[in-house]
Amino acid sequence: MIKPRRQNESTDGDQERLQRYLARAELGSRRSSEKLILEGRVCVNNQVVTQLGTKVSPGIDKVTCDGKLVTPSDSLVYIMLHKPAGVLTTLSDPRGRPIISDLLPSEGLPRLFPVGRLDYQTEGLVLLTNDGALAYGLMHPSFEIEREYLAKVRGCPTLANLAKLKAGVVSDGEKLWATQANIVTRGASSAWLKLVVHQGRYHEIRRLCDAIGYPVLQLQRVRIGPLVLGKLAKGCWRRLNLGELASIRRVVGLRTA
Repeated sequence: MIKPRRQNESTDGDQERLQRYLARAELGSRRSSEKLILEGRVCVNNQVVTQLGTKVSPGIDKVTCDGKLVTPSDSLVYIMLHKPAGVLTTLSDPRGRPIISDLLPSEGLPRLFPVGRLDYQTEGLVLLTNDGALAYGLMHPSFEIEREYLAKVRGCPTLANLAKLKAGVVSDGEKLWATQANIVTRGASSAWLKLVVHQGRYHEIRRLCDAIGYPVLQLQRVRIGPLVLGKLAKGCWRRLNLGELASIRRVVGLRTA
C-alpha cells in the first residue's frame, strides 16, 4: 500500500488513477497499463503497486516502470508564484475558496501541481511544475532542502529565545528546529524574524514560534533552496529561467531538463 499522505500533501482532488497516468506517459493503452500494474512492474514512491484503484498526484508522486522514471509526455513546465494570503495551495476545494490555480491562466499551460504547500494565511514562494522527479526530490527529507521565511511575531524575542529555536523545541511530540534564526527588525510590540528550516513539517514555522511564546502574526516564504522570491508581486507568476532551473534540479541530483 502507498503510505498515507501527511496533512500538508496532495488531496484526492489533485490525483488521477495510476493506469491513466501510465497511458498519458505513452506506455500503452489503459488496458495494457493495467497489465503492467498487475504484473508488479510499477512503483510509486519506490513501493511496488499492484492495485488498479491506486491514485497518484502528477508532479508530486514518483512513478517508475521497470525501474525507469515515468513522466507524461506533456512538456515540463516550472513556475514560480507569489501566493497571497487567503488562497489555498491546492487544485480544488469543496468549499469554493480561492485556490492557487485561480492565479494561473486557464489556457496555455499543462496541468501543474504545487510542490509542497503553504497554509491558507501564509504568503510567498510556491513552485508549480509537472516534473514529478523534481517534486519528489524537493519534498524528500533526505535532500534537506532549505526553506527561508520572514515571520512577524507578537512580542520581541531575545537572543536566548532564538537560541532555543536553533537548539530545537518539541511540538506535538515532534522535535523542530531552525538552522538559522535572526531578528530582521524590532518594533515596540512585534518583530520580524528570518527563519530557515529544512524538515518540511506541518505548520513548522508557526509551531516553532508558538513553542517559545511568540505567535506568528504574518508569514512569508521567500526562498526554496536556491530559488528566491525576489520582487515578484503578490498573485503574480513567472517561469523559471534557465539558471534557476539548473540550480533547483541540481540540488536534488537531476540533470537540467
